[in-house]
Amino acid sequence: MPARLRFLRFRPQEAALVAITAVWGSTFLLVHWAMEHSGPWFFIGIRFLVAGVISAIIFRRALGGIRWTDIGAGAAIGVMIHLGYGLQTVGLQTIDSSTSGFITAMYVPLVPFAQWAVFRTRPPAMAFVGAGLAFAGLLLIAGPESILTLSLGAGEIATMIATLPIAAEIILISVFATRGVDLGRITIVQLFTAGVLGILTMPLVGETVPAFSWVWAGAAVGLGVASCVIQLTMNWAQKSVSPTRATIIYSAEPVWAGVVGRIAGERLPLTALIGGALVVLGILASELRIVRRRE
Repeated sequence: MPARLRFLRFRPQEAALVAITAVWGSTFLLVHWAMEHSGPWFFIGIRFLVAGVISAIIFRRALGGIRWTDIGAGAAIGVMIHLGYGLQTVGLQTIDSSTSGFITAMYVPLVPFAQWAVFRTRPPAMAFVGAGLAFAGLLLIAGPESILTLSLGAGEIATMIATLPIAAEIILISVFATRGVDLGRITIVQLFTAGVLGILTMPLVGETVPAFSWVWAGAAVGLGVASCVIQLTMNWAQKSVSPTRATIIYSAEPVWAGVVGRIAGERLPLTALIGGALVVLGILASELRIVRRRE
């Protein structure tokens, strides 16, 4: 019974995920610039409050019939968005957008392992291969000196931790998408939850409201629009696209982040580029399937 490797078929819903992945990967540089004028949690709060307002305007008619199931589902996803994007933004204070994009991509191989823990479904063998390649890539991105000392900078550590809630967000979206929650309502709740929690985190970490700057204001509004589109598309597409099928599309995110960062003048060392390639290769490997054919 010979075996062969194949990728899953591409569908229309996945085309929408491809588009938002390009947008998502392009946002790293804007956030990196905004961090020169704003604290991370204030920026996250404003960004997602703007996104929440936009979604509330779009889906205002759906708010009248909101249910506790919509609120609970949206709040759970919103908490993960707050932690994932928040820690990622903290990391962007000290690392460039290209590095952040590649490290953030570690969440993709984590998804099948998270599914294993939640749904008791063992991931395929290639998921383990992908995780190993991604981890090796992470060490190269951190730099040869980090490999020898087994230490990472604060920015890399914060970004690495952010991959856990990002992976949880993807799984929660898939779980609730199949349980009859309303698309518009859950989008509104999750965005407002992330925004409010961002503002509430400020006094806990000693962060103050920054002086007004068109840089952080423009970035917050622009990324608020992008966040609304991204979350709405994820909620819609993952009703019919499983978490593991979605992750192969999200794997292009660090590529877009690297391309945009390089256009803007960021120059990663050769070892980091090799590490980034290993992360992407690990992501792709984690989504391969071994198909056995009968004689």
